[in-house]
Amino acid sequence: MEKKKVKDYMTYDVVSVDLHGTAKDVIDKIQKTHHDGFPVVDGNSVVGYISARDLLFVQQDTPIEQVMSANLIVADPEMDINDAARVIFRSGIQKLPVVDEKNNLLGIISNSDVIRSQIEHVSPEKVFNFMTTLKKLYNVDPTLDRGTVPVKDLLPTQSKIYEDELEGRIYEIKKGLAEPIIVVKRPGRIILVDGHHRAIAAKRLGISALDAYIIGIKEDIELGMERTAHAMNLKSLDDVQVLDYARHPLVAITHRLVKRV
Repeated sequence: MEKKKVKDYMTYDVVSVDLHGTAKDVIDKIQKTHHDGFPVVDGNSVVGYISARDLLFVQQDTPIEQVMSANLIVADPEMDINDAARVIFRSGIQKLPVVDEKNNLLGIISNSDVIRSQIEHVSPEKVFNFMTTLKKLYNVDPTLDRGTVPVKDLLPTQSKIYEDELEGRIYEIKKGLAEPIIVVKRPGRIILVDGHHRAIAAKRLGISALDAYIIGIKEDIELGMERTAHAMNLKSLDDVQVLDYARHPLVAITHRLVKRV
């Protein structure tokens, strides 16, 4: 299944303000665009963010650099949209500037963009789309069943998950609300395609089997996701790393020493 990235949903035409401007420049831009905040750039490099609330009780000739937020979370365009959603909603951030490796502004991803991506992500067609992909890539005719699979036998294909989402999946399993995982079952192997947080949540709870959509392949062929798992040294769920949501390799924090007058 193709993973959607920040670049698929972000806004590319971004309105920004110059670091060397004043509060009045920001007010004028708010009135002109009806936006409530802007990335602050020095040239094209992102150095901060300023919102309408930052301008409360501020004189119009106050330099932007004195009132902007200088420690800013930014994202890479290649970041998984689900990880961006996690950062935005858990941090309470409404907009996340998107930058390249040189910190140049490329776009912006907002909470509304993330909501749109999640609505699309939960399409009921996803299992069948994945089966279609298998047919095209491997010239096989997969079957689909609904059943349970042993948690201990699952081969993960994702190297990391996040603690906050794991806690949510634990709660769902306890309440009987968890969705089925998606696996591919071929001779001698059960490959976990979707549902890594649910699988590890079940393992933590001591649950031995999970409800699953089971995509069956009778041919004894190694799938690309298996080779990827091997390259990441993934042999069982114990090899999946659990991370804090903010420690994503494609999230960075910009730091700028701002001279206060």
